Amino acid sequence: MFKFILQIIRWLRGGTLKLLILAGIILLVWGIISPVGTLVWWLNQGAQTLGITTNTPQELPFNKDNVETGNGASLSKSSNINCYIVFLPGVGDFSADELTSGEEVFLNTLVQIHPNCVAVGDVFPYSVSNQSLGGQRVLAPIWRFANEAKGWLVSPDVLIKIRNLWRFAISADPRYGSVYNQGIATAVIERMNAIHPIPRSLSQPINIILVGTSGGVEVALGAVPYLNQWLDAKITLISVGGVFDGRKGFGAIEHFYHLRGRRDWVEDIGGIVFPSRWLWNVTSSYNQARLLGKYTASISGPHAHDGSEGYFGEEVVDASGLTYVGLTIQQINKLPIWSD
Repeated sequence: MFKFILQIIRWLRGGTLKLLILAGIILLVWGIISPVGTLVWWLNQGAQTLGITTNTPQELPFNKDNVETGNGASLSKSSNINCYIVFLPGVGDFSADELTSGEEVFLNTLVQIHPNCVAVGDVFPYSVSNQSLGGQRVLAPIWRFANEAKGWLVSPDVLIKIRNLWRFAISADPRYGSVYNQGIATAVIERMNAIHPIPRSLSQPINIILVGTSGGVEVALGAVPYLNQWLDAKITLISVGGVFDGRKGFGAIEHFYHLRGRRDWVEDIGGIVFPSRWLWNVTSSYNQARLLGKYTASISGPHAHDGSEGYFGEEVVDASGLTYVGLTIQQINKLPIWSD
């Protein structure tokens, strides 16, 4: 099977048109079978785990001794921890433990500036079970090959992006999205608790700051209603060049902040393809949040969507030595969400 796939990939080297043809075929096939994994996961978990029969998920496995940190996480056992910064990456991501160096700088810097916060950087928003592509038994060799391919493909990670785009579509789909998004919310809670036990005795709700980029924002919006239902928390969502629908999630958050770069054309796609983002659709969740002052959009700077000059890029912006990721951190630190 794997030999056959390698032969197809070698054939692709003949030209861009062949790559586009095969990508289109793969896109159609994945579009048909993508929901299957979500439904299988749901059947394996059962209604009680998902909170379908009750208002809370299963009892969280609190670890009162040492707990492990995930990517970009600064662990503190201090009782002053009341804030979780949860990062959901874009569709080019391969696994829950493979943040770019710029994304790690981003999370590490935020928790250094805000010592009452811990960072959760190991949630993979394109798997309902939070399983990296390399951990999938049947297709793992293909995903590893696509992730590690260098130079001779037009876009080495095109297969990963197509695959993850379908998970993005499932999250936005009204038929399968509720199941998928409950799975992501469960993974977020599990990883939050693993980084630092979720406090139950604070005098006020904990702060959950969801930071998403690209398709991760759509998945974050889908998970928000379940996080709001299961936890005593104040939830803020920060979109960093996010592409998102406008049907769900906005009613369950304190505020939605959308940062977009001047050179980011990908960010525009969400406002074009999703009717719920069109301004005359005044009853949509997005437009209701906008009219109520719970949605704020601003320019982050000269960012592109990704790469070395993207939101988490480490190229220098100007003569001052400020990097693109440093500029993103500056913009997020200006938001009125850190006072608590």
